[in-house]
Amino acid sequence: MKKIVILMIAFGICLSDPGPDEKKDKACQVADSVGSCNICSLTSVTQKVGELGEKVVNMAEKITFLETRLQNTEKELLELRSLTGGSPQVAFSAALRDSGSGDIGPFTTATPLQYKKVFSNTGNSYNPSTGVFTAMVSGMYFFRFSMFNNLASTPNSLVSLMKNSERLTSVWDTNGSDSNDMGSNAVVIPLKVGDNVFVQLHPNRLVYDDTMNYNTFSGFLLFTM
Repeated sequence: MKKIVILMIAFGICLSDPGPDEKKDKACQVADSVGSCNICSLTSVTQKVGELGEKVVNMAEKITFLETRLQNTEKELLELRSLTGGSPQVAFSAALRDSGSGDIGPFTTATPLQYKKVFSNTGNSYNPSTGVFTAMVSGMYFFRFSMFNNLASTPNSLVSLMKNSERLTSVWDTNGSDSNDMGSNAVVIPLKVGDNVFVQLHPNRLVYDDTMNYNTFSGFLLFTM
């Protein structure tokens, strides 16, 4: 019995108090585990740094591309300004009919004439669908229009140049025995952005036109203000 106890005590001492070699082995296992974790963490950080580096390179390439486009745009703008003198160009000219012949009107109310045959429309400020010129630039403008009366035995034509709701000037022919008369008028006026200019046919009046283009409406910007 004493021998068993002595052996158990001796065995217990061995379990609770490992020798130097066993301690060294456990220490190595712990060190290996910590080293592996550190290596994994370092690898992950290195991968993330690499990904960020790629993103930085891509962003740098995009910035360089945008800078190049901006420089090209600025160059084109400078070239355009040199061609136009730095001032906007606005000019148009149109005739009443783009085909056919005959009287236009009469209408029961005052009606803007639609000059559908467009000779020029630099700046696209004139709308042939409505007959209205809309100022896109504030400045001093020149406008001219012509009128050819109807071919009836008694002339009955009256048109006016309008600025918004204001009548500026007119051309008319309502008397005389001859049926082939025409006239014209012109103005120089200041316009602000959004102002409308058009030729208005008065109520119960009419004009005649054909492919000879007797009735015209033209205008252009003199200078900005």
